[in-house]
Amino acid sequence: MSLPHFFLREQVLAETPVPVFALQLDSDDVKHAKVLRLQAGEHIAVVDAASDYFECEVVSFDAGELCVSIAQKLISHKRPEVVLVQGLAKGDKMDTIVRHATEVGIAGFIPMASSRSVVKLDSKKAAARRGRWETIAKSAAMQSGRHSMLQVHMPCSVAQAAQIVSACDAVLVCWEEAELSDTVEEAVSSCLKATGKEPGQLRIALVIGPEGGLEASEVDAFKAAAAHAYSVSLGPTILRTETAGIVAPALALYELEVRQ
Repeated sequence: MSLPHFFLREQVLAETPVPVFALQLDSDDVKHAKVLRLQAGEHIAVVDAASDYFECEVVSFDAGELCVSIAQKLISHKRPEVVLVQGLAKGDKMDTIVRHATEVGIAGFIPMASSRSVVKLDSKKAAARRGRWETIAKSAAMQSGRHSMLQVHMPCSVAQAAQIVSACDAVLVCWEEAELSDTVEEAVSSCLKATGKEPGQLRIALVIGPEGGLEASEVDAFKAAAAHAYSVSLGPTILRTETAGIVAPALALYELEVRQ
């Protein structure tokens, strides 16, 4: 049975000078701990601000203060990094994508306003949405037992998103006009050969358009952003954007991890 997971924003456990100490939890995490009815002697998993991974034993949980001792430092399995660039979608679709893509294992989430995006966000709404997505991502990370939190970016333009992913080893643009033979598997294989890197060292960006897909010029912008860029097909059927935003990262991570 997996341990309940908690993430710390600022506290670094290796710097704690005493054997028993209080975890600096966010208020929503304190509520979560209360729901779990944590008792002395139970064990939890904690990822601290230095991204170190620990198993801790609960010593006491009184007045909203969760006091623990470190049972052991755990080895965190390093996964290949897949960053999802997702075209803004209507309604609660973005919430669904963030939740399930976090469970799948993406390392970063970049919401993008493209020419066919119906959703328009001003700066105030963009900040509020980012906060919401960060909360959803954190909850999904805790539920799925992840060893790390993903980075959620502010909503941005195509040009801004292309600039961000230019630091990745490769960019895979999921496009309905790509040839069926242009698969995620083929793109990952090509990237590994071109870079000479091991699968676990790669950082790959996946680009998904909104309802209506991407313009050809937007595909070209992403292809020009990285030394290794590919347009890929997700199969013969047209997927909804909220489906593609989950399927594509799952395929890419599988192709990378099966080669490790």
